[in-house]
Order: sequence, then C-alpha cells, then structure tokens
Amino acid sequence: MQIRIAALAALTMLASGCVEERVVHDRPVVVERPIVRREVVEVIAPQPPPERIVEVEPARRPGYVWARGYWRWTGREYVAMPGHWEVERPGYHYVHPHYEHRNDGWHLNVGVWVNG
Repeated sequence: MQIRIAALAALTMLASGCVEERVVHDRPVVVERPIVRREVVEVIAPQPPPERIVEVEPARRPGYVWARGYWRWTGREYVAMPGHWEVERPGYHYVHPHYEHRNDGWHLNVGVWVNG
C-alpha cells in the first residue's frame, strides 16, 4: 500500500512540471454586430473635467498606439488616469477618451477602436 502511495506521489510530482503557460495578447475585434440592448451604468459629472492631463507622451513604439491619460469622475471628484499602450489594430484607428457636454452634465466617452 505504501509503495502505491509513493508511486502516486512521484507520478503527481512529475506530471505537475508538464504544464505549459503562454501569454496571449490578441484581442478579438468585432467588425459588425447587431446592437443588443443592455444595461449600462453611466456616470455623469456635474462639472467639466480639469484641463487635459499633462503627461509626456512616450516615443513611438512599433505595433502600438499610446492611449492618452484622462480624468475619471468618482462621483465626488476627478481622478487622473494614466495613459497606456494599446496594441495596433490594422484597419482601425484609436479615438482617445474625451468628455462631451450634454444637457444633464459631462459624459465620458472611453477610448475605443473605430473601423477606418
């Protein structure tokens, strides 16, 4: 019985080293999809965001686009969100996060990839 347990433990230890992990950076891009009604929570700020965040845009990086930082409304105040790299998507262009003023306040349009 002890030999079986020892053999099972040895086999388990050997098999545990056989796992392969890989990082996947590809994200699917949906070109056209019918609009599905879904619930969206949208935070509307009562006052305009501060001036554009002053950040030093890094040097161009082949295969990537720099997504500029923006101000995020927490419900009480604006908090600066740092910029980040986005993987380029052939056939698309990146629209940076920005606010639009509407009758009920300031609406954040998050950064998105647009066809064309």
